Amino acid sequence: MKSLQNRLTVICILGLILLMGLTATGVTKPDVDTRNGNELTYFKPDDKYRYITRAIVRTLNKHHYKDITLDDEFSSKIFDLYLKSLDPGKNHFFAEDIESVEKYREELDDKLIKGDLTAAFDIYNRFHERRLQRLNFLLDDLPGKVKAFDFERIEYIKRDREDLPWLSNQENAHDLWRRILKNDVLNLRFTDKSSEEIVQKLEKRYRAQLNLLKQTNNDDVFEIFMSAFTHSYDPHTDYFPPRQSENFDIHMRLSLEGIGALLQREDEYIKVVRLIPAGPAERSKLLKPADRIVGVGQGDEEIVDVVGWRLDDVVDLIRGPKGSTVRLNLLAADSTDATQIKTISIVRDRVKLEEQSAKKKLIDLSHGEANYKIGVIELPAFYVDFKAALAGDPNYRSSTRDVEKLIRELREENVDALIVDLRNNGGGSLQEANDLTGLFISTGPVVQIRTAKNRVELIRDMNPKVAYDGPVAVLVNRLSASASEIFAGAIQDHGRGIVIGSQTFGKGTVQNINPLEPGQIKYTQAKFYRVSGDSTQARGIIPDILLPELLNNEEIGENTLPEALPWDRISPARYTRLNDLQPVIELLKKQHEQRIVDHPDFDYMLERIALLEESRNKERISLNETQRTSEREQSEQRLLMMENKRRNSKGLKPFKDFAELESNEEQQEENGPNESILAEVGHILLDWLTITQNKYALSN
Repeated sequence: MKSLQNRLTVICILGLILLMGLTATGVTKPDVDTRNGNELTYFKPDDKYRYITRAIVRTLNKHHYKDITLDDEFSSKIFDLYLKSLDPGKNHFFAEDIESVEKYREELDDKLIKGDLTAAFDIYNRFHERRLQRLNFLLDDLPGKVKAFDFERIEYIKRDREDLPWLSNQENAHDLWRRILKNDVLNLRFTDKSSEEIVQKLEKRYRAQLNLLKQTNNDDVFEIFMSAFTHSYDPHTDYFPPRQSENFDIHMRLSLEGIGALLQREDEYIKVVRLIPAGPAERSKLLKPADRIVGVGQGDEEIVDVVGWRLDDVVDLIRGPKGSTVRLNLLAADSTDATQIKTISIVRDRVKLEEQSAKKKLIDLSHGEANYKIGVIELPAFYVDFKAALAGDPNYRSSTRDVEKLIRELREENVDALIVDLRNNGGGSLQEANDLTGLFISTGPVVQIRTAKNRVELIRDMNPKVAYDGPVAVLVNRLSASASEIFAGAIQDHGRGIVIGSQTFGKGTVQNINPLEPGQIKYTQAKFYRVSGDSTQARGIIPDILLPELLNNEEIGENTLPEALPWDRISPARYTRLNDLQPVIELLKKQHEQRIVDHPDFDYMLERIALLEESRNKERISLNETQRTSEREQSEQRLLMMENKRRNSKGLKPFKDFAELESNEEQQEENGPNESILAEVGHILLDWLTITQNKYALSN
């Protein structure tokens, strides 16, 4: 069991690097057909792919957690995911293209087993041709198209085309491409650019996309199809060619000099998946998960439009030496106008272990007729200095050791209760999750692990020492994942503390990495289960008391990823609950709800959530400039009123207009709802403490 535990310690990290970008490192060139004066590229599989494909198929068949038979049904799933990965917005393929490749739907399984990728390349060739057609259409007489747009015309474009039929014909395609172009132009008009500047910017964007498309090689096509195939198992199973293997290794070492953000490609945009704790982006408070990056600039240089770029090429632009500045154009996830671009600047730096370490602070609260001290421990990751530990250094750093030291210091200050803040904690070492749980329980099981062979291993705390036995709350949010969910679940199952916040991410699977020649394959090999028998996969941890959350559960979370493994249950472990907290929790909920009525920060969060939901529920985007301007002004006015209502209630100076509000984003963070959330969690703990003390007094 120890060997399994040691392996899991290394690889139990939030597996959200969905490196779906195309690499530019391939050397296998496609064929070019110049018939009729047109340069059409035809890609064909190289012999080397046959060996790699067979190796990937064998590895997944032997080791993956899911017992999958490569049959016609699974072939159909691969087929659909491949089409979706190529054309998620249904902006390129014609219905006749799909009809012509439909013959491959139930053939991919047999071809994969043989290492035959002719079908995959045939499908890609059709996509490549349509994408070329689209870019050439956009570039053909671009100034004339822009000049001809009537921005007072009432027309719309669908926000989500996933459920729409494929393009019926060229006329249908040209109308859609025209609307997409009009939307791009309209977005740029809102940045006060002239028609000439708009034409120049869009021409540069489309020509860059065209040049990147022309640089595509056979290796790129192979990698795109392999991503579709591996993701048919689950979203954390990936083939990494050499260049992507390097990026993954950098991530695992957390030594990347850059901004400290994990990215993935979604449609034509680069989307922020997670911020590395204590990294430059996280410290800046300017970049958030689900933000989409549309432009990258170096220092004071011009920002390069990266819409439609490969992921690894964008990563190369963002990466840079410590101390240098990168500027990003963003479509912010929390914006009520999904088309509004904002620009931020981040100074690159190196992420260090000590910067990710646990920190403490004290909150003084008046509750009832008394004053109390609440200890807060912020833990951004479950970390351990493996190198120092293996070298026998008695003072090696780990999250458990650091938290235990902080608890001692807080106890010396006579805290009345403790908050363990795991918000945005994406996980880390399994051993640390186990050991940290042990600081709050004497002994007992912490988590169960079921392997691909259906064998269940029980990880338990064997150390009877308890560092803290007072009231504990575990504070979580949608970005709390993996090891965070193991710890929170164990505290909840044992009845040792109260979990407060929002539903967690739901990353309840374990990955392993096998080397291939060339590259690596990462695959899911096991699944986590709480001692209650519930999986943490997909569902995550449901807090005992819910708090409002601005992050959208439909955009962020394991259950939003295609082919995510489902939630399920196994037999519970044998353990004794320390307390049955459910009756107490029901009372705490009522007291909490009464306390936050008309609370300025909680009212503000609920109003923001409602406004964001209104924006997200809009099925189409208007291409009428007057309507769009009105919608934007109304949204900005509502945001200004919300923020100023909150600031007036707290005795802060209101903003005079939306421009001032926007330019003071860091000030909003400093005076934002975070302190109110921590204070409210503290009050919940003090309610619990009061109930416990009253029960003790009555029993005596």
